[in-house]
Amino acid sequence: MTIPMMTEDLRCALRRRFLLQTTGGLGAAALASLLPVQASELAKPAGVAGALSGTHFTPRARRVIYLFMSGGPAQMDLFDHKPRLREMNGQQIPKSVVGSQRLTTMTREQKAFPVAGSQFKFARHGDSGLELSELLPHTATIVDQIAVIRSMHTDPINHDPAVMFLQSGSSITGRPCLGSWLSYGLGTENANMPAFVVLLSGPARGGQPLLSKYWHSGFLPGRHQGVQFRSVGEPVMSLADPAGVSRDDRRRIITAVNDLNRLKLGATGDPEIEARINAFELAFQMQAAVPELMDVANEPKHILDMYGAEPGKASFANNCLLARRMIERGVRFVQLYDKDWDHHGDLPKKIRAKCQETDQACAALIRDLAQRGLLDDTLVIWGGEFGRTTYCQGSLTNDNYGRDHHPRCFTSWLAGGGIKPGIVLGKTDDFSYNIAEDPIHVHDLQATILHCLGIDHERLTYRFQGRDYRLTDVSGRVVERLLASSV
Repeated sequence: MTIPMMTEDLRCALRRRFLLQTTGGLGAAALASLLPVQASELAKPAGVAGALSGTHFTPRARRVIYLFMSGGPAQMDLFDHKPRLREMNGQQIPKSVVGSQRLTTMTREQKAFPVAGSQFKFARHGDSGLELSELLPHTATIVDQIAVIRSMHTDPINHDPAVMFLQSGSSITGRPCLGSWLSYGLGTENANMPAFVVLLSGPARGGQPLLSKYWHSGFLPGRHQGVQFRSVGEPVMSLADPAGVSRDDRRRIITAVNDLNRLKLGATGDPEIEARINAFELAFQMQAAVPELMDVANEPKHILDMYGAEPGKASFANNCLLARRMIERGVRFVQLYDKDWDHHGDLPKKIRAKCQETDQACAALIRDLAQRGLLDDTLVIWGGEFGRTTYCQGSLTNDNYGRDHHPRCFTSWLAGGGIKPGIVLGKTDDFSYNIAEDPIHVHDLQATILHCLGIDHERLTYRFQGRDYRLTDVSGRVVERLLASSV
């Protein structure tokens, strides 16, 4: 049998693997001999380096938790108080406000566009005096730790392209998402865990579908794709060993299969083979690390109560707690998708229910990260793909209304690594329909997120089909006013 010559890339990969395995093992053994600690308390295994030899400047954040509210929360019912809307409730929205902006096919044929004022009360909270809806009593307790952006805007007007745009910088399917860019650029801090993990919550039916393309690596190597973990049952499908197969047997099988894969990789140079090799190795490591990670029953009762989490239940609260456990173990990027924020009708009832499901856990996550000393270098992001219209979709009654999609302005908030706490940035008009001050585009948000992680968004690129691509495409600016001053 003739063994094909190895490519230089393969030689480098094998050298890196050897050094990671041997130096990590020797380092752990040395540490164990010097420190009087239990094995479970040792530092997590060494990570895997990313494409960047180092960050472009000193990072303020090392990791990200993205709380994505799929469907588009209504900003004027939660964060953007507009008293005039209550005064004008039922009146036609002025044509001068709408202008020539696009409307969706769901409302553009309506004969009337009555203003729908929010039914919910607002009050000021904290030293910052941030106005919040009564629907967010728990978020009200952390307002001095978050930065609220009221002037976000995006390009697409429908869900699928808008989610793609927010996640990947393009409404066209096939580009890498934010988590994949970070995995590619920075790598992971723990070789036993993926750099990028996805958790889903929300009703099993209803709401916009959450598609795997939203956490896909696009044209980046496949190992940078988000790995979806399930909150109930086996965390990752087919992760457990078959009955009667020991860990030693599994190790021998993986080694033998990957030896064959490396021969094929050397002959063809197919990056999909390399992705499969990495997947097999990571899955083997995860078999030992993931079961303990996903068992939130090990958390103290007061922590479970703070989040509203229940062991064995699939919920947004459980996922927020899992996100904290993941970043503790070196996961670089955790994306939580929460469904059913798309309220075209029956909005008062539906948005109240969504806030009851999510508000407590969002606030608990910030407090928990802070009390563990993790908030300073963990960036937390909250928001959806766009906002909602001031005018009512369908019939407006005294106790009911719906709202259509609105990309022209919406609200997001950020907290933690590199973000200035207790501020409000941006302002909308009296109708929460147009931006009046400090417009912040999705590409600006993406550039700012990368900046917090020490990355120049114009310099993290990947050549594909003859051109260099980046997350922010051909635009984007760092929003300096969002950034905390350097210590």
